[in-house]
Amino acid sequence: MKAMGLAEWAMLVTLSVLWGGSFFFIGVLVKVLPPLTIVALRLLIAAAVLLLVLKLTGRRVPVSGPVILACLGMGLLNNALPFSLIVWGQTRIESGLASVFNATTPLFGVVVAHFLTRDEKMSVNRLAGVVSGFAGVAIMIGASAFSGLTNSLEGEVAVLGAALSYAFAGVFGRRFRRLGVDPVTAAAGQITAAAIIMLPLAMVIERPFALIAGAPPFAWAALAAMAVFSTAFAYVLYFRILSSAGATNIMLVTFLVPVSAILLGVFVLGEHLAPRHFFGMGLIAIGLAAIDGRLFRCRIGRSKRAG
Repeated sequence: MKAMGLAEWAMLVTLSVLWGGSFFFIGVLVKVLPPLTIVALRLLIAAAVLLLVLKLTGRRVPVSGPVILACLGMGLLNNALPFSLIVWGQTRIESGLASVFNATTPLFGVVVAHFLTRDEKMSVNRLAGVVSGFAGVAIMIGASAFSGLTNSLEGEVAVLGAALSYAFAGVFGRRFRRLGVDPVTAAAGQITAAAIIMLPLAMVIERPFALIAGAPPFAWAALAAMAVFSTAFAYVLYFRILSSAGATNIMLVTFLVPVSAILLGVFVLGEHLAPRHFFGMGLIAIGLAAIDGRLFRCRIGRSKRAG
C-alpha cells in the first residue's frame, strides 16, 4: 500500500464529508422521488457541471476507443450501479446505516485487488482486517438474515452490493492513469457515461414526469447540492487521490463517510441506530485499521525506540 501525504489525507477527509452528505441528501429525496429518477437527475446535473468545467478550462475528453470503454465501464461500476443500489436501499434503511454498510468497500476492495492487481496483494494484516470487517457486517445484519427477507435486510444487501461494485471500480479506474487522462476529464467522462445509461432507464421504468414537475423546492436544492458537491467535485477529488495513492487507499474514505452521514441523519432526519450497529461498525473500524497498517506500524516503531 502506498503511503499518503498530508495533502492526500486532507483530500480524503474532504471527500468523506462530501460523500457523507450524499447519504443525507438521498434520505431527503427518497421521500418525494423514485430511486432511478434520483440517480438519473443527480448524474445529469453533475455531468452538465463537469462538461462546463472542461469547456472553461480548455480540456477535451479523448475520443479513442479505450478511453470511451473506460468511461462506460467506470460509469457503470462507480456510478450507475452503486448509486441505484444505495438509493433503493435507503428506501428501506436509514441513511446512517447505509453509510455504515458502504464502509465495507475497502474489505471487498482488498479481496478484489488481490485477484485483479499485481501490486496490491493480500497480506496477513489485510486478511485479519477482512475477517474482522465481515464479522462486523454479520453482527449489523443480525438474526434477520435467518428469518426470511425483510425490507431492512433487502436494503442492507443492496448497499453491500454497491460496496462490492465500488471495490471493482477502484481497481478498474486505475486504467485512466495509464491512458493519460487527468482527474477532471476522467470524472466528466465517467459521470456523463453513467448519465447516458441511467436517464433512459429512469424515464422508461419509472415515468416520473409528474413527480419531477411537482417536486418541492427543498428536493431541487438537495439534488443540486448532491450533484455539484457530492458528485461532480467529489469525483474530481476521487480520481486525484486514486492516481496518486492507489486503489486500496482511496477506499479508506468509506470508513470516514459514516461519521458525517450518521451525524446528519441523527440530528436533521431524526434517525437512530441500534447498539449492534455501533458494535459492528467498531469491528469494521478495527478491520480497516488492520488493512491500512499505519497504526500498527507506528506502535511497533514506538516500541522499538522505547526498547
